[in-house]
Amino acid sequence: MFRRVAGVALIVAANAILGAVASAEDARVARGRYLVTVISCGDCHTNGALAGEPDTEHPLGGSDIGFYIPNLGYFYGPNLTPDRETGLGGWNAEQIATAITTGVRPDGRVLAPVMPWHSFSHLTREDAMAIALYLKSLPAVKHKSPGPFGPSDKPSSPYMALTMPPS
Repeated sequence: MFRRVAGVALIVAANAILGAVASAEDARVARGRYLVTVISCGDCHTNGALAGEPDTEHPLGGSDIGFYIPNLGYFYGPNLTPDRETGLGGWNAEQIATAITTGVRPDGRVLAPVMPWHSFSHLTREDAMAIALYLKSLPAVKHKSPGPFGPSDKPSSPYMALTMPPS
């Protein structure tokens, strides 16, 4: 009888611990969603957002509208969803948080200057990880953004430019 009661008590305690862990994880994901919304990640990384018509069915799934940066080229907000082929599915949360705060991808390449990682370098590690966990929690969207294109390339997708590219 004692073993049965002890076994039930152990199961109840384990469920309570798992529930608390899940609740804490849910809170971190909710914090990440809040931060992604406040810092407007969707403006560049959601298709149509830069034209005033965001694809609300596929948030953060990458944009087909890019930016021209003089002497550097054309850059399009990539897919931030966990799709393994076209998004961040091959990145772990730590790698995402590092890229957001240092501008360095897991392969060592530096993010395009249009990505405001310098501003995001002031995020706490907890907030950067919350963003990463939120991005990992999104439904995967299979969408490859165009580019990048060098300064002499002519992209077929629309772009915005502060100064006109060379003709």
